[in-house]
Amino acid sequence: MTRLEKLKDLEVRLMACMEEADERSLPALARQYRETIREIEEIEGASDNGDEIADILAQRDSAGKAGAVR
Repeated sequence: MTRLEKLKDLEVRLMACMEEADERSLPALARQYRETIREIEEIEGASDNGDEIADILAQRDSAGKAGAVR
């Protein structure tokens, strides 16, 4: 089983867990789900995920600038 296949399996399992989760465990599951989706997109080579903030932070990081701006 490849890493991509494992991540896709994890995605399905996390979705099922989120449907059954209580209010206390849902935020952690949602965070893990988002991270899993992000990894899947990176492996599949998705270039435009619609996350403009992440794009700005990536540009700042590649330019050597600070990530958080206040």
